[in-house]
Amino acid sequence: MVSLSQSKSERIDVRASTAVKQLLQEAARVCHRNVSEFLLEAGVMAANQALTDRRRFELDDAQWEAFEAALDRPAQTKPRLHKLLNEPGVLG
Repeated sequence: MVSLSQSKSERIDVRASTAVKQLLQEAARVCHRNVSEFLLEAGVMAANQALTDRRRFELDDAQWEAFEAALDRPAQTKPRLHKLLNEPGVLG
């Protein structure tokens, strides 16, 4: 996870409408931050969450057993799927 306390040497430019800028300024003010700090903190949290959702999956014991069972199950023939993928569709 990236830390906000590391020295800042890069710049990020963002364009926004007046209404969005005012919203961000108000949110930053009530959080006792400047807009840059507010955006950076929110952006890092959103980025970490977006990446965590794609890298880490948490399952309880029952869910893990069901997941393993699904992986261990032999492949099954799916005639309707085979038909769908092998016949021309409405677009050709």
